[in-house]
Amino acid sequence: MNKQNKVLNELLNELSDMSHHKARGFDNIEPFSIRLTDALRWRIKRKVLPPKAGYQAFNQTWCSSIDINLEGNRVWWIGHSTTLIRLKNKWILTDPVFSNRVSPFQFIGPKRRTQPAITINQLPMIDVVVISHNHYDHLDFNSIRQLITRFPQMTILVPLGLKAKLKRWGAKHIIELDWWQSINTHEITFTATPAKHWSNRGVFDVNKALWCGWVMQTDIDNPLLTKTIYFMGDTGYSASLKKIADRFKQIDLALIPIGAYAPRWFMQSQHIDPQQALQLYDELNCQSAIAIHWGAFELADEPLDEPPALLKSLKEDRVFHLLKIGDSLAINPLNNALK
Repeated sequence: MNKQNKVLNELLNELSDMSHHKARGFDNIEPFSIRLTDALRWRIKRKVLPPKAGYQAFNQTWCSSIDINLEGNRVWWIGHSTTLIRLKNKWILTDPVFSNRVSPFQFIGPKRRTQPAITINQLPMIDVVVISHNHYDHLDFNSIRQLITRFPQMTILVPLGLKAKLKRWGAKHIIELDWWQSINTHEITFTATPAKHWSNRGVFDVNKALWCGWVMQTDIDNPLLTKTIYFMGDTGYSASLKKIADRFKQIDLALIPIGAYAPRWFMQSQHIDPQQALQLYDELNCQSAIAIHWGAFELADEPLDEPPALLKSLKEDRVFHLLKIGDSLAINPLNNALK
Protein backbone atom coordinates (compact mmCIF):
# COMPACT_ATOMS: atom_id res chain seq x y z
CA MET A 1 0.00 0.00 0.00
CA ASN A 2 2.88 2.40 0.81
CA LYS A 3 4.39 1.73 -2.61
CA GLN A 4 1.03 2.43 -4.28
CA ASN A 5 0.67 5.67 -2.33
CA LYS A 6 4.17 6.73 -3.39
CA VAL A 7 3.38 6.08 -7.05
CA LEU A 8 0.07 7.95 -6.71
CA ASN A 9 1.76 10.92 -5.05
CA GLU A 10 4.41 11.05 -7.79
CA LEU A 11 1.67 10.98 -10.43
CA LEU A 12 -0.26 13.76 -8.70
CA ASN A 13 2.90 15.86 -8.44
CA GLU A 14 3.59 15.34 -12.13
CA LEU A 15 0.05 16.37 -13.04
CA SER A 16 0.24 19.46 -10.79
CA ASP A 17 3.50 20.46 -12.51
CA MET A 18 1.58 20.49 -15.81
CA SER A 19 -1.21 22.74 -14.56
CA HIS A 20 0.28 25.74 -16.35
CA HIS A 21 -0.42 24.09 -19.72
CA LYS A 22 -3.62 25.24 -21.39
CA ALA A 23 -5.31 24.25 -24.64
CA ARG A 24 -3.93 27.25 -26.52
CA GLY A 25 -0.86 28.22 -24.57
CA PHE A 26 0.13 28.66 -20.94
CA ASP A 27 -1.07 30.22 -17.70
CA ASN A 28 0.18 30.82 -14.19
CA ILE A 29 -0.37 28.52 -11.25
CA GLU A 30 -2.17 31.52 -9.77
CA PRO A 31 -3.81 32.91 -12.92
CA PHE A 32 -4.24 36.62 -13.54
CA SER A 33 -5.27 38.70 -16.51
CA ILE A 34 -4.38 42.24 -17.54
CA ARG A 35 -7.51 44.07 -18.58
CA LEU A 36 -7.22 46.43 -21.52
CA THR A 37 -9.06 49.12 -19.56
CA ASP A 38 -6.47 48.91 -16.76
CA ALA A 39 -3.59 49.10 -19.22
CA LEU A 40 -5.12 52.16 -20.87
CA ARG A 41 -5.82 53.76 -17.48
CA TRP A 42 -2.18 53.30 -16.49
CA ARG A 43 -0.86 54.61 -19.81
CA ILE A 44 -3.05 57.71 -19.66
CA LYS A 45 -2.15 58.57 -16.06
CA ARG A 46 1.54 57.61 -16.00
CA LYS A 47 4.17 60.26 -15.52
CA VAL A 48 7.76 59.05 -15.41
CA LEU A 49 9.84 61.02 -12.93
CA PRO A 50 13.59 61.47 -13.49
CA PRO A 51 16.14 60.49 -10.82
CA LYS A 52 16.35 63.08 -8.04
CA ALA A 53 19.78 64.32 -9.14
CA GLY A 54 19.10 63.94 -12.87
CA TYR A 55 20.09 61.36 -15.47
CA GLN A 56 23.72 62.45 -15.78
CA ALA A 57 24.34 62.13 -12.05
CA PHE A 58 22.53 58.77 -12.04
CA ASN A 59 24.89 57.50 -14.73
CA GLN A 60 27.93 58.74 -12.82
CA THR A 61 26.71 57.00 -9.67
CA TRP A 62 25.59 53.67 -11.11
CA CYS A 63 27.86 52.99 -14.11
CA SER A 64 31.38 51.60 -13.95
CA SER A 65 33.97 50.35 -16.43
CA ILE A 66 33.94 46.59 -16.84
CA ASP A 67 36.87 44.22 -16.32
CA ILE A 68 36.20 40.76 -17.74
CA ASN A 69 39.76 39.66 -17.01
CA LEU A 70 38.91 39.05 -13.36
CA GLU A 71 39.38 35.37 -12.58
CA GLY A 72 37.18 32.60 -11.24
CA ASN A 73 33.46 31.92 -11.26
CA ARG A 74 31.88 35.35 -11.46
CA VAL A 75 28.83 37.40 -12.52
CA TRP A 76 29.02 40.77 -14.26
CA TRP A 77 25.98 43.04 -14.44
CA ILE A 78 25.73 44.34 -18.01
CA GLY A 79 22.49 46.25 -17.44
CA HIS A 80 18.77 45.60 -16.87
CA SER A 81 18.38 41.77 -16.85
CA THR A 82 21.49 41.12 -18.94
CA THR A 83 24.29 39.52 -16.97
CA LEU A 84 27.50 37.83 -18.06
CA ILE A 85 28.30 34.71 -16.05
CA ARG A 86 31.48 32.63 -16.01
CA LEU A 87 31.08 29.11 -14.61
CA LYS A 88 33.71 26.39 -15.01
CA ASN A 89 35.38 28.60 -17.64
CA LYS A 90 32.17 28.69 -19.69
CA TRP A 91 30.50 32.00 -20.58
CA ILE A 92 26.74 32.49 -20.18
CA LEU A 93 24.52 35.47 -21.05
CA THR A 94 21.11 36.03 -19.47
CA ASP A 95 18.39 37.85 -21.45
CA PRO A 96 20.83 39.72 -23.71
CA VAL A 97 19.50 43.18 -24.62
CA PHE A 98 21.99 45.63 -26.10
CA SER A 99 19.63 47.82 -28.16
CA ASN A 100 18.82 51.44 -27.37
CA ARG A 101 15.08 50.76 -27.12
CA VAL A 102 12.98 47.80 -25.95
CA SER A 103 10.29 47.85 -28.56
CA PRO A 104 9.35 46.30 -31.91
CA PHE A 105 10.93 49.44 -33.42
CA GLN A 106 14.08 51.41 -32.60
CA PHE A 107 12.48 54.83 -33.20
CA ILE A 108 9.80 54.52 -30.51
CA GLY A 109 9.36 52.80 -27.17
CA PRO A 110 11.23 52.81 -23.82
CA LYS A 111 14.74 54.10 -24.43
CA ARG A 112 17.89 53.19 -22.60
CA ARG A 113 18.98 55.65 -19.91
CA THR A 114 22.25 53.85 -19.13
CA GLN A 115 24.44 52.07 -21.68
CA PRO A 116 25.36 48.36 -21.50
CA ALA A 117 28.65 47.78 -19.73
CA ILE A 118 30.05 46.00 -22.79
CA THR A 119 29.25 45.71 -26.49
CA ILE A 120 28.58 42.46 -28.32
CA ASN A 121 31.86 42.86 -30.20
CA GLN A 122 33.74 43.07 -26.87
CA LEU A 123 32.20 39.92 -25.37
CA PRO A 124 34.27 36.80 -24.74
CA MET A 125 33.31 33.60 -26.59
CA ILE A 126 29.74 32.97 -25.44
CA ASP A 127 28.83 29.32 -24.83
CA VAL A 128 25.22 29.58 -23.62
CA VAL A 129 22.42 32.16 -23.70
CA VAL A 130 19.37 31.74 -21.45
CA ILE A 131 16.10 33.51 -22.24
CA SER A 132 13.42 33.92 -19.56
CA HIS A 133 10.54 35.04 -21.80
CA ASN A 134 9.72 36.92 -24.97
CA HIS A 135 8.98 40.48 -23.79
CA TYR A 136 11.07 43.04 -25.67
CA ASP A 137 13.19 44.00 -22.67
CA HIS A 138 14.28 40.34 -22.34
CA LEU A 139 14.27 38.99 -25.90
CA ASP A 140 15.73 41.47 -28.37
CA PHE A 141 15.87 40.60 -32.07
CA ASN A 142 18.83 42.82 -32.95
CA SER A 143 20.92 41.55 -30.04
CA ILE A 144 20.16 37.90 -30.76
CA ARG A 145 20.96 38.31 -34.47
CA GLN A 146 24.31 39.94 -33.68
CA LEU A 147 25.15 37.23 -31.15
CA ILE A 148 24.25 34.48 -33.65
CA THR A 149 26.53 36.11 -36.26
CA ARG A 150 29.45 36.37 -33.84
CA PHE A 151 28.91 33.09 -31.95
CA PRO A 152 27.14 30.70 -34.36
CA GLN A 153 27.90 27.66 -32.19
CA MET A 154 26.42 29.04 -28.97
CA THR A 155 23.54 27.17 -27.32
CA ILE A 156 20.33 29.11 -26.61
CA LEU A 157 18.02 27.83 -23.85
CA VAL A 158 14.41 28.99 -24.04
CA PRO A 159 11.06 28.16 -22.38
CA LEU A 160 8.43 26.27 -24.37
CA GLY A 161 7.08 28.04 -27.43
CA LEU A 162 10.16 30.05 -28.40
CA LYS A 163 12.30 27.55 -30.31
CA ALA A 164 10.59 28.14 -33.67
CA LYS A 165 11.05 31.91 -33.39
CA LEU A 166 14.75 31.62 -32.54
CA LYS A 167 15.20 29.21 -35.43
CA ARG A 168 13.63 31.75 -37.81
CA TRP A 169 16.04 34.33 -36.46
CA GLY A 170 18.95 32.12 -37.51
CA ALA A 171 19.91 30.25 -34.32
CA LYS A 172 21.22 26.73 -34.90
CA HIS A 173 21.48 25.26 -31.40
CA ILE A 174 18.27 25.81 -29.42
CA ILE A 175 17.02 23.82 -26.44
CA GLU A 176 13.42 24.34 -25.35
CA LEU A 177 12.38 23.34 -21.81
CA ASP A 178 9.24 23.23 -19.70
CA TRP A 179 9.17 24.17 -16.01
CA TRP A 180 11.29 21.76 -13.96
CA GLN A 181 12.94 20.20 -17.00
CA SER A 182 16.75 20.10 -16.94
CA ILE A 183 19.54 19.74 -19.47
CA ASN A 184 23.28 19.38 -18.98
CA THR A 185 25.33 21.28 -21.53
CA HIS A 186 28.88 22.64 -21.35
CA GLU A 187 29.33 20.83 -17.99
CA ILE A 188 26.53 22.89 -16.42
CA THR A 189 23.02 21.71 -15.52
CA PHE A 190 20.29 24.18 -16.45
CA THR A 191 16.76 23.86 -15.02
CA ALA A 192 13.79 25.94 -16.13
CA THR A 193 11.86 27.08 -13.05
CA PRO A 194 8.36 28.56 -12.59
CA ALA A 195 7.67 32.28 -12.55
CA LYS A 196 4.49 34.33 -12.23
CA HIS A 197 4.40 36.40 -15.39
CA TRP A 198 3.05 36.35 -18.95
CA SER A 199 4.26 36.60 -22.54
CA ASN A 200 3.59 38.29 -25.85
CA ARG A 201 5.30 39.99 -28.78
CA GLY A 202 2.12 41.32 -30.36
CA VAL A 203 -1.65 41.43 -30.02
CA PHE A 204 -2.44 37.86 -31.05
CA ASP A 205 0.20 35.78 -29.23
CA VAL A 206 -0.55 36.47 -25.55
CA ASN A 207 0.72 33.55 -23.43
CA LYS A 208 1.40 31.37 -26.48
CA ALA A 209 5.00 30.97 -25.23
CA LEU A 210 6.03 30.08 -21.68
CA TRP A 211 8.05 32.21 -19.23
CA CYS A 212 10.52 30.95 -16.64
CA GLY A 213 13.54 31.46 -14.43
CA TRP A 214 16.76 29.45 -14.76
CA VAL A 215 18.79 27.57 -12.16
CA MET A 216 22.38 26.83 -13.20
CA GLN A 217 24.44 24.27 -11.33
CA THR A 218 27.95 22.93 -11.55
CA ASP A 219 29.30 19.69 -10.08
CA ILE A 220 25.89 18.43 -9.00
CA ASP A 221 27.38 15.02 -8.17
CA ASN A 222 29.67 16.56 -5.56
CA PRO A 223 27.77 18.63 -2.97
CA LEU A 224 31.00 20.08 -1.62
CA LEU A 225 31.78 21.66 -5.00
CA THR A 226 28.27 22.40 -6.28
CA LYS A 227 27.51 26.00 -7.14
CA THR A 228 23.86 26.97 -7.64
CA ILE A 229 22.99 30.22 -9.42
CA TYR A 230 19.38 31.31 -9.87
CA PHE A 231 18.36 33.80 -12.56
CA MET A 232 14.80 34.75 -11.63
CA GLY A 233 13.77 36.42 -14.90
CA ASP A 234 10.54 38.42 -14.46
CA THR A 235 7.99 37.43 -11.84
CA GLY A 236 5.27 38.69 -9.59
CA TYR A 237 5.19 37.32 -6.06
CA SER A 238 3.67 33.87 -5.65
CA ALA A 239 3.79 31.51 -2.69
CA SER A 240 4.10 28.70 -5.23
CA LEU A 241 7.67 29.82 -5.94
CA LYS A 242 8.62 28.22 -2.62
CA LYS A 243 8.69 24.93 -4.55
CA ILE A 244 12.01 26.10 -5.97
CA ALA A 245 13.47 25.92 -2.47
CA ASP A 246 12.12 22.37 -2.12
CA ARG A 247 14.15 21.26 -5.14
CA PHE A 248 17.23 23.45 -4.64
CA LYS A 249 18.06 23.48 -0.94
CA GLN A 250 20.60 26.29 -1.14
CA ILE A 251 20.99 28.99 -3.76
CA ASP A 252 24.50 30.38 -3.62
CA LEU A 253 23.74 33.42 -5.74
CA ALA A 254 20.38 34.70 -7.00
CA LEU A 255 19.85 37.34 -9.68
CA ILE A 256 16.64 38.99 -8.49
CA PRO A 257 14.63 41.77 -10.20
CA ILE A 258 13.79 44.84 -8.13
CA GLY A 259 12.39 47.36 -10.67
CA ALA A 260 9.32 48.13 -12.82
CA TYR A 261 6.88 47.74 -9.92
CA ALA A 262 4.84 50.97 -9.80
CA PRO A 263 1.95 51.52 -9.56
CA ARG A 264 1.30 48.41 -7.49
CA TRP A 265 -2.39 48.20 -8.46
CA PHE A 266 -1.25 47.47 -12.01
CA MET A 267 2.21 45.91 -11.67
CA GLN A 268 1.89 43.68 -8.59
CA SER A 269 0.68 40.64 -10.53
CA GLN A 270 3.66 40.66 -12.88
CA HIS A 271 6.66 42.29 -11.14
CA ILE A 272 7.95 42.08 -7.59
CA ASP A 273 9.02 45.22 -5.72
CA PRO A 274 12.14 45.50 -3.49
CA GLN A 275 10.28 44.29 -0.39
CA GLN A 276 9.03 41.18 -2.21
CA ALA A 277 12.50 40.65 -3.66
CA LEU A 278 13.76 40.37 -0.09
CA GLN A 279 10.87 38.08 0.83
CA LEU A 280 11.79 35.69 -1.98
CA TYR A 281 15.47 35.95 -0.98
CA ASP A 282 14.46 34.60 2.43
CA GLU A 283 11.91 32.03 1.28
CA LEU A 284 14.26 30.50 -1.30
CA ASN A 285 17.18 30.30 1.15
CA CYS A 286 19.43 32.51 -0.97
CA GLN A 287 22.91 32.95 0.44
CA SER A 288 23.54 36.08 -1.64
CA ALA A 289 21.90 38.05 -4.42
CA ILE A 290 22.45 40.70 -7.08
CA ALA A 291 19.69 43.18 -7.89
CA ILE A 292 18.78 43.27 -11.59
CA HIS A 293 15.94 44.59 -13.79
CA TRP A 294 16.44 48.23 -12.86
CA GLY A 295 18.53 51.22 -13.86
CA ALA A 296 18.31 51.01 -17.66
CA PHE A 297 14.74 51.41 -18.95
CA GLU A 298 11.79 53.32 -17.52
CA LEU A 299 9.21 50.54 -17.82
CA ALA A 300 6.98 51.62 -14.93
CA ASP A 301 6.24 54.73 -12.89
CA GLU A 302 8.99 54.68 -10.26
CA PRO A 303 12.10 56.81 -10.99
CA LEU A 304 15.28 54.88 -11.78
CA ASP A 305 16.92 55.71 -8.45
CA GLU A 306 14.00 54.52 -6.28
CA PRO A 307 14.47 50.70 -6.44
CA PRO A 308 18.08 50.70 -5.12
CA ALA A 309 17.19 53.23 -2.41
CA LEU A 310 14.28 51.10 -1.21
CA LEU A 311 16.30 47.89 -1.30
CA LYS A 312 19.15 49.49 0.64
CA SER A 313 16.74 50.75 3.31
CA LEU A 314 15.07 47.34 3.74
CA LYS A 315 17.73 44.67 3.24
CA GLU A 316 19.24 44.86 6.75
CA ASP A 317 21.99 42.22 7.04
CA ARG A 318 21.04 40.23 3.94
CA VAL A 319 23.85 39.77 1.43
CA PHE A 320 21.89 41.46 -1.36
CA HIS A 321 24.24 43.42 -3.62
CA LEU A 322 23.50 46.63 -5.49
CA LEU A 323 26.16 46.52 -8.18
CA LYS A 324 27.01 49.30 -10.55
CA ILE A 325 26.46 48.48 -14.20
CA GLY A 326 29.78 46.91 -15.21
CA ASP A 327 30.72 45.69 -11.75
CA SER A 328 30.95 42.01 -10.84
CA LEU A 329 30.67 39.56 -7.98
CA ALA A 330 32.65 36.40 -7.34
CA ILE A 331 30.49 33.30 -6.94
CA ASN A 332 31.38 31.78 -3.60
CA PRO A 333 29.11 29.00 -2.26
CA LEU A 334 30.15 29.62 1.33
CA ASN A 335 29.99 33.38 1.74
CA ASN A 336 29.40 35.85 -1.06
CA ALA A 337 29.96 38.97 0.98
CA LEU A 338 33.11 39.92 -0.93
CA LYS A 339 33.33 41.15 -4.50
